[in-house]
Amino acid sequence: METGRKRDGAALIALDWGTSSLRGFLMDGGGTVLEQRANAHGIQNLPQPGLPGFEQAFADLCGDWLSANAGIPVVAGGMVGSAQGWAEAPYVACPADTSTLAAHAITVDSASGTSILIAPGVTYDPPDAPPDILRGEEIQIAGVLADRPDWARDACMVLPGTHSKWVRISDGRMTRFATYMTGEVFAVLTKHSILGRLMPADAEADTGARDAAFADGVRAAQASGPGDLTHQLFAARTLGITRRMAPALLKDYLSGLLIGHEMVSGLALMGGEIHAGRPLLLIGEGALCRRYVQGLGLLGIEPTARLENTAPKGLFQFAIAAGLIAPPAGKDKHV
Repeated sequence: METGRKRDGAALIALDWGTSSLRGFLMDGGGTVLEQRANAHGIQNLPQPGLPGFEQAFADLCGDWLSANAGIPVVAGGMVGSAQGWAEAPYVACPADTSTLAAHAITVDSASGTSILIAPGVTYDPPDAPPDILRGEEIQIAGVLADRPDWARDACMVLPGTHSKWVRISDGRMTRFATYMTGEVFAVLTKHSILGRLMPADAEADTGARDAAFADGVRAAQASGPGDLTHQLFAARTLGITRRMAPALLKDYLSGLLIGHEMVSGLALMGGEIHAGRPLLLIGEGALCRRYVQGLGLLGIEPTARLENTAPKGLFQFAIAAGLIAPPAGKDKHV
């Protein structure tokens, strides 16, 4: 595929700009990705510090697209709109949908003269509990709901990751959500705690044995009582010391324990809503989502669908809602 030339039908440049990576998509007026690129220039790994770093990262990734497609609109979502990003796009409150995001987006004018419309994050701030936030996931959610009005009407979503999100969708809007620091806690414990000392970095184990160790962790979480987590975490050390579990399986056990606690809490948070036939959707990277499918199955839950890389379609819907591009023929303006 040639790059740097004008592409027939190019209508939008969409940027999924996170903490550790930057992904760009050149899209046509129907939402099809014509070209895509990615590099490691997330907001914490810019080519140089401060605003010049954002300018350079944007120019390096998109400069030839911009020169070959004069006047093409540009939208961005993710941590680029955080307080540590190019410019802060303040959070909007639940309930929120794509039109809410568009109405509260901010514009950054780059040195090249191109304007970039940046989506805000979303906050859930109930009076009887601490506030919660998400940024970037709202774009992924918009992408999922774009072609599924049935899911937009009524669904629950799980977005596994460094900070996993459990989100309730009603009438096309995010109405409430909860964040679990599962991925970050796993990384900290395996890299910076005593638990990781028994976990070889290059460990190889049979897939069946790894799945069994993960399942042991999930079942331990399912059987736990209030306050048990820090006690149960120590088993990721003692199981290895007593040789009841091979060192190569300890990470899988720990992963199952942490993900299991997240799922037990998330399912309780959603109450009986999932069991009532409401769709449960998994959004995210394949290997991690497969773990969640396995864990949910152990808890008697079968996800309705598993989806990956919904950010491009979400950014496209965001651009439509903002009036930067026209909706494709036969489509509503936005979900």
